[in-house]
Amino acid sequence: SLLDGVPGSGKTEVYFAAAAGTLAQGRQVLVLLPEIALTAQWLERFRARFGVPPAQWHSGLSQAARRRTWRAVAEGKTPVVVGARSALFLPFPDLGLVVVDEEHDQSYKQEEGVIYNARDMSVVRARLGGIPVVLASATPSLESVTNVRQGRYEELLLPDRYAGATLPDVALADMRAEPPPRGRWLSPVLRSALGKTFAAGEQAMLFLNRRGYAPLTLCRTCGHRLQCRRCTAWLVEHRGHAKSRLQCHHCGHVAPVPDACPECGATESLVACGPGVERLAEEANDLFPGVRQAIAASDTLKGPAGAADLIRRIEDHEIDLIIGTQVVAKGHHFPMLTLVGVVDADLGLAGGDLRAAERTYQLLYQVAGRAGRAARAGRVLLQTYFPEHPVMVALASGERDEFLRVETAARKAARMPPFGRLAAIIVSGVNEGLVERTARLLGRAAPNGNGVRVLGPAPAPMALLRGRHRRRLLLQAPSEMAAGGGVQNLLRAWLGAVKIPGGVRVQVDVDPYSFL
Repeated sequence: SLLDGVPGSGKTEVYFAAAAGTLAQGRQVLVLLPEIALTAQWLERFRARFGVPPAQWHSGLSQAARRRTWRAVAEGKTPVVVGARSALFLPFPDLGLVVVDEEHDQSYKQEEGVIYNARDMSVVRARLGGIPVVLASATPSLESVTNVRQGRYEELLLPDRYAGATLPDVALADMRAEPPPRGRWLSPVLRSALGKTFAAGEQAMLFLNRRGYAPLTLCRTCGHRLQCRRCTAWLVEHRGHAKSRLQCHHCGHVAPVPDACPECGATESLVACGPGVERLAEEANDLFPGVRQAIAASDTLKGPAGAADLIRRIEDHEIDLIIGTQVVAKGHHFPMLTLVGVVDADLGLAGGDLRAAERTYQLLYQVAGRAGRAARAGRVLLQTYFPEHPVMVALASGERDEFLRVETAARKAARMPPFGRLAAIIVSGVNEGLVERTARLLGRAAPNGNGVRVLGPAPAPMALLRGRHRRRLLLQAPSEMAAGGGVQNLLRAWLGAVKIPGGVRVQVDVDPYSFL
């Protein structure tokens, strides 16, 4: 079943009722959540509803705690587990219900090691065991919407917010018409809205899906950009510590900010370009010096305990302004939060990702849903340079179905998922020449005909990652090849025809979500 409800409509209460019915039958329940940061409020709601906390399963737990939970699940002593995607593989002897909350979330896709999508594997496991599975979201994936339309899933709709609360008004701040002052990132209309919100004693959120202080540091003298030595990525400046540092968000490499440009030697020439959440916090502090603020990002929340403490402070109104990334975009309920400002609403629309528009719509709709969830009305301002983009038009008008119609038509015309099959082949290794030769061998052996085509090989957009050179090939096949493992059989025969040399890794990602 697809449980499709607007933010604040009570989706959690609906699947709690299903969980209660399953527990009454003496069977086990699994609830998957995409983010550890979401668990604090969820756990409190569960405790209030059922009187006891559920077992947890995620990477933030100690090995001893995970061992205890694994054994308790296997022995049937744990009736309810809430966890991240890997919780799906716990040894439940009598699983009676699977819930995938925020089913559209990209976090359910495991992209390292064994590659899988936990949402899709939940459906497979539920089908094999004859178990009901509930996919819940305010912005369902196009795959799930298509499955409803084709009669594979049942649809359950919650079109209104609980207890008469109204959805927030969404407005677009055209950055071409009203840009912020030079060196600033908050538009005049957003600054004014923030001032009114704080004057009314209410809370606000600034959303920017970019950690750190600035995404790029360059030299004003020669134009050199500080780049990671092990990845095709710029180093991101962070200033949340005693001394500024540069960090790669892909491999974790950390370096101090140099005193001089490493290319031309010029001193005092390095400048931070663009905003991250730390830079927004600096600007907000200058504009509203008395306002209590907190940054909520994956590198500032120290595990579930840190996330729980931040949520408590927000609920107790010890914080007036939350400045956050996607960890605060979904699942949270703050009654006094009435304004959400999205600083760079266009951020996710760039690049060649086939789901870029869908993901951007989902993320912005979810973060907009944090505003006005109780008695006080909410307002959302999206700062954009493309107010005419279909995503922005859909968000401002509230016409989600029209956006889905346009997106569906575009995917169908291009034979892209869910109306076609994709499989990515990623070739990587330390020796660039060997990687290139292996990728070319795979390209020459690639299947074709019967609606199948292979693109590549080509250097991956992230051509160097953690010291490994990378090439990509992309197989596109008709959707009817899904029956009987057609795509998998094709891939098996293709890869079996090429001898892969030692030192080269070949990864297969069926239905890829990342194209980097």
